[in-house]
Amino acid sequence: MTPWTLYLAPGTCAQAVHIALLDADAPHRLQLLDFAKTEQRSPAYLAVNPRGRVPALVTGQGTLTEVPALLLFVAQSFPAAKLAPLDDPFRLAQLQSFNNYLCSTVHVAHAHRRRGARWVDDEAAIAAMQRKVPANMSDCFSHIEADWLRGPWVFGEDYSIADPYLFTVAEWLEADGVDVSRFPKVLAHRARMQARESVQRAKAAVAG
Repeated sequence: MTPWTLYLAPGTCAQAVHIALLDADAPHRLQLLDFAKTEQRSPAYLAVNPRGRVPALVTGQGTLTEVPALLLFVAQSFPAAKLAPLDDPFRLAQLQSFNNYLCSTVHVAHAHRRRGARWVDDEAAIAAMQRKVPANMSDCFSHIEADWLRGPWVFGEDYSIADPYLFTVAEWLEADGVDVSRFPKVLAHRARMQARESVQRAKAAVAG
């Protein structure tokens, strides 16, 4: 197959898709964007993703965006990697429920720290949203710690596309002002992920 192209930027949720591609041994190439230079708003990238965000995955069939969709696409395209319970509709829906929670609730709570202007123009309102980030992220991860993370992976013994996504989002906790000592399961999951070759390769690929 023609290698896919993954557009990503360091420190973003696109890391989860990169890890999944490596887990699946999927042929791909990377296109790094420098957010400091606002390359995500360049005409060249807006032609790829008009919303100017990452990740974007260019395939032979077209371009896909949004992390939950890309993760499932990787799992379905490379079923031998066993990154999702593709033969069990209920468990697959559970996995999608978790990934969509990360996308629609946790990521939004995190984005209030640096992206408040997406929602309001008032500086005082932006500052108020920023002050709520530690509490909101702590609340989100309290639910993950208690209700979702079954260990050693999100869905127990079976590693899945939920794991690189949780790992990526959990890496934001300290900068968001969260006391991570409250979440020993999340920290243990982070350590297991850091030991994986795919994670180490993904980190190395954007380190330079």
